[in-house]
Amino acid sequence: MMSRSTAYFVAGLLCLLAANDAFAQKKYDPGATDTEIKIGQNAPFSGPASSYSILNRVQSAYLKAINERGGINGRKITLLSRDDGYSPPKSLEVVRQLVEDDQVLAIVSPFGTPTNAAIQKYLNTSNVPQLLVQSGASRWNSPKAFPWTTPYSPFYDTEGENFANYLLQNKPDAKIAVLYQSDDIGRDYLKGLREGLGEKAAAMIVKEASYQTTDPTIDSQILILKDSGADVVFLAAQNKFTAQAIRKIHELGWKPQLLLTSIANSVSGVLAPAGLEAATGAITTTIYKVPDDPAWTDDKGMKDYLSFMKENLPGNSPNDITAITGYAAIEVAAEILRRSGDELTRANVLKQATNLKGLKVSMLINGITIQTTPENYAAIEQTRFAKFDGKNWVLFGELVGKTQLISKR
Repeated sequence: MMSRSTAYFVAGLLCLLAANDAFAQKKYDPGATDTEIKIGQNAPFSGPASSYSILNRVQSAYLKAINERGGINGRKITLLSRDDGYSPPKSLEVVRQLVEDDQVLAIVSPFGTPTNAAIQKYLNTSNVPQLLVQSGASRWNSPKAFPWTTPYSPFYDTEGENFANYLLQNKPDAKIAVLYQSDDIGRDYLKGLREGLGEKAAAMIVKEASYQTTDPTIDSQILILKDSGADVVFLAAQNKFTAQAIRKIHELGWKPQLLLTSIANSVSGVLAPAGLEAATGAITTTIYKVPDDPAWTDDKGMKDYLSFMKENLPGNSPNDITAITGYAAIEVAAEILRRSGDELTRANVLKQATNLKGLKVSMLINGITIQTTPENYAAIEQTRFAKFDGKNWVLFGELVGKTQLISKR
């Protein structure tokens, strides 16, 4: 029979083990409590990239809807979006405030290439996750140099290479003119195009022209490109300048094949301002289902997205690919937080973000999944081509990328 002293010892030991177990189940870093998870992001609510801010507004609305349903693992999610005007110095300022003053757990879905470059070293030195970067620059996939930074978008150089392969297969005698943004965005696209064309690049690329994001227009660059005799124009440019280029090309009566990148193919944000007629026939790449495509009429993910947009952002077009991007990226972010469970440390959040193997996201085209490993942070490495029919983007061909899977719509 157990003595009273032994019984007290055993009871005490059991209590201690239970307490330790409970402690082990809940670990918090700044930004996390029993009731809240606080995350932050820089956002272009003003400045030359303000047309992309629909991404951030969609994400805020998405998390608000999650909170109304009880949050994630019983915790409400607070998203602090700070306007940086697409200015790198301002980006660093607002992110420092988010980390040091607001004490966020992580920076999630931060927007822009130069702006993310400005905050990357600070966040990595501070061991703060910089998750799902809204930029396709390949520099975000550097697990050894910048382990706290993870990409979301397909890489610009890969996209440029995909366009090169398309031209080699479908228009091998093309004379290509390139308009590119004079930063990592444009240079990555141009690098991919050249590498994809290989030894034919020198002959096929007949003219290149760059612009600065502070330029009021790119009319002079378009005139230079037209004089080159090109019959294909690759627009490695952001929304505002892609719209200007399409409109100017149309005004000149020039009719080259337009190739638009995935960062500037929004119907409402780019093609409508440029003129739908002017954009008809343009080709782009995309990873997303197209809302007006009847192929997705009975698709659950599409139904959920359209219902969300109608209820939360009724004044915005659900066809806006920037809106779809925001929706898809925050869906991934929510899954990362869900998988983090009660161990809401920055290290565990990063661990979950870099171990997403085969994650299905509602608005990604069938066959495309999120794939990350600790050795390769690249989330999406496949895409599809689409052509603008004057109203919508129409998908064609099969998935292109590393595995060359056949699309099953």
